[in-house]
Amino acid sequence: MTPRIREATERDWPAIWSIVREVVVAADTFAYDPEMTEDQGRALWMVGSPGRTTVAVDGTEVSGTANMYANRAGPGAHVASASFMVASAARGRGMGRALVADALSWARSAGFRAMQFNAVAETNVEAIALYRSLGFSIVGTVPEAFDHPEHGLVGLHVMHLKLR
Repeated sequence: MTPRIREATERDWPAIWSIVREVVVAADTFAYDPEMTEDQGRALWMVGSPGRTTVAVDGTEVSGTANMYANRAGPGAHVASASFMVASAARGRGMGRALVADALSWARSAGFRAMQFNAVAETNVEAIALYRSLGFSIVGTVPEAFDHPEHGLVGLHVMHLKLR
């Protein structure tokens, strides 16, 4: 079944927090503090307008989430960015692809000229393969910028896709 992507609501927060907490505590894909509190997580993840936070719903269960926004303010506001998290139990079922495709559609509709991911751990091979399959390229790598719990210091890729 194809996941349904919809706008996140405050009622979704407990499910979103469960996913965010799982991913952040693993400390193997996001450069977020594993000691982050729920309030800090909510402030970081629940992006307000003109940005957007979404959930991927499989049946009635929230199995993934994304947020999207302008990568920078002012002269950089024409480039979008986004973050994606999928519950470990739901991985490999198209949640991530659906979330990324929805974010790209949003960015195009909102008039962004490109989408940029600032910090993709080079060990996150599944995400990198997904992003590349959707047209993203690696435009640079910051060496040893991420301290992976298993692999030690690894690079962080900057990935980019021109939207128009």
